Amino acid sequence: MAMAVAPAGAVEGQRSSKLVAALSRTSATFLFFSVVAVGAVAVSTRWITTNTTTLQASFPTTAAIPAAAAAVLHPKTQHPNPSPQSPSRQPRPPPAAYSISCPVPSLRLNISHAAKASKSSQTLALALSSPSSCRSSPDPPPATATAAGSSSNSSCPPYFRFIHEDLRPWRAAGGVTRAMLARARATASFRLVVLGGRAFVQRFRPAFQTRDLFTIWGILQLLRRYPGRVPDLDLMFDCVDWPVVRTHLYRGEHAPFMPPLFRYCGDDRTLDIVFPDWSFWGWPEINIKPWDALHKDLKDGNSKVRWFSREPYAYWKGNAAVATSRQELVKCNVSSTQDWNARIYTQDWFKESKEGYKTSDLGSQCTHRYKIYIEGSAWSISQKYILACDSMTLLVTPKYYDFFSRSLMPLQHYWPVRDNNKCASIQYAVNWGNSHKQLAQRIGKEASNFVEQEVNMDHVYDYMLHLLREYAKLLSFKPTKPPEAVEVCPDSLVCQAEGTERKFLMESMVKSAHDSGPCDLPPPFSRRELTMLKRRKENSIRQVEMWEQRASTTR
Repeated sequence: MAMAVAPAGAVEGQRSSKLVAALSRTSATFLFFSVVAVGAVAVSTRWITTNTTTLQASFPTTAAIPAAAAAVLHPKTQHPNPSPQSPSRQPRPPPAAYSISCPVPSLRLNISHAAKASKSSQTLALALSSPSSCRSSPDPPPATATAAGSSSNSSCPPYFRFIHEDLRPWRAAGGVTRAMLARARATASFRLVVLGGRAFVQRFRPAFQTRDLFTIWGILQLLRRYPGRVPDLDLMFDCVDWPVVRTHLYRGEHAPFMPPLFRYCGDDRTLDIVFPDWSFWGWPEINIKPWDALHKDLKDGNSKVRWFSREPYAYWKGNAAVATSRQELVKCNVSSTQDWNARIYTQDWFKESKEGYKTSDLGSQCTHRYKIYIEGSAWSISQKYILACDSMTLLVTPKYYDFFSRSLMPLQHYWPVRDNNKCASIQYAVNWGNSHKQLAQRIGKEASNFVEQEVNMDHVYDYMLHLLREYAKLLSFKPTKPPEAVEVCPDSLVCQAEGTERKFLMESMVKSAHDSGPCDLPPPFSRRELTMLKRRKENSIRQVEMWEQRASTTR
C-alpha cells in the first residue's frame, strides 16, 4: 500500500520524540531501534514497501541498504480502474451454493470397525476404492463472472513472489518433462491430475494421519472456489516433513533429471516446491480446527488478555520428543536454581486425546507477552498460530520455511533467538521486551496483523491457484488420466468420513464459487533483490546478537 512520504515522516517524528523521552536512559543503540521500529509501523504493515527503508538503515553498526534498493523489492502493481457499472445493468445474482450428496452409507458402515481397530483414518482409502459418487459435470456451472482472465484488482502479498523462485529451476531447464515427473514418484505420497476441472488421485502410500486427505480436500475446495480457472496439470505430492530434492544433485548436465516434488516446506539446500499445509482445513487427530474458525478463536483470545496485562515471560507448549532442539528448549524452563524467563510445557497428545483436549485449546494460550516458535522434526504448523497471538514471537533460528514465512522479517515480525544458545538468548529477549514494552508489543502486533491480512484463507487459495497455474505452464506434455488414478470430489470424501474428520471437512468446505478473480501475482525477484533481502535479514539478526553480547559482558 503506498502512502505519501511527508505525512508518514510527520507521524514518525511525533512518535519517535515520545519514545526518545521515554527511553532516555537506554543505550544509543536502543534509541536507534526505537525510531526505526516506529517508522516501520507508521508507514506500513508490509515487510517491504515502496516508501520504506530497511531497519538497518538506522543502525550505525551494520551495513546500510539504499532506500532506492528497498523500493524495488516490492514494486507497485498497476491496477486498472474498474469500469463504472452501467445504470441499466442488473445486479449480479449471488453464486449458486454447492451441495453434498451421499448414497446409502452401507460400505462405510461395513468397514468402520476396521478403521477404528487400526486407529487410523480409512476415509481416503475408502473413497479411492468405492464406486465414484462424483458428478460428471461441475455443480453449479461456472458463471461468466469467474472467467479465467478476470482479476480482483488487488495485488497479492509479497511472499507470492517466491512462487517464481520455487519454479525457477524448471523454467531454466526448459520445463517439466514426463521423465522428470516420473522421478518424483520415488518418495511421493500421491499423484494428482486435474483435467477439465476434475481431480484424479493415484495414492502410492498412506501419509501420516490424515495429511493426504486434507491436502487433497484443500485442492478440491480450490476447484470449487475458482471453477474453470485451475488448468490441466499433473503433479506429485510428498506429505512427509523433510524436503528431499537436493540442489547439488541437479546442476548442469543433471538438470534434466530434476524431479518436481510438492510438499509443505523447503530449505536452502533443496528444490522441493512449497505448498500450503493440510492444517488450513483442519487436523482432526489433535483437534485443531480449520484455519478460519481457529483464527477467530485466536482473535477472541487476544481480546481477553491485553498485552500489558499478560504474563511477562516467554511461553512454549508442544511435543518435545520430536526433536533434539525442543528437548534442549525444555532445559530453559524455570527451576529452583535458574530462571531464564521461559515457561515451558510439554504436550502429551495421547493423554490429551483421552481427556478431550481440555488443555490444548490454542485460543486460550495467548496469555504471555512472548511466545516461542521452534521447529520440530522439520518446520512446524504452529508458526501461524504463534504469530497470530499478539505476543512478540521469539523465533529460534529456523532451518526450514513454509510458503509464507520467507517474508517474515526479524525485528519487524519477530525477535530472533539463537539456536546454539537458546536459554540465554530467550532470557535477553524477555528482559529487552519488558524494558521496551511498547516496542515489543508493536512487534507482536505486526506479526498478528501480517497473519490476519496476508495469511487468511483468501490468500491461501490464491497462492495455491497461482502456484498451480505457473507450474502448469511449465509442463512440456499434455496431462492425461493415469490408468490407476481415481476421480475424487467433495462428495466422495465427505461421504466416507465420520466423526471429527467429517465435521472439519464440512466446516472448511467452499460453499459457492468466488465471484471475483484472485489477487494479481507480483513479478519475480531479480538476483539483486534477493541478495538485498538476505542482507537485510542477516543485518537485523547480527544486530540482536551484538546486543546480547554486549549485555553478557556487562553483567
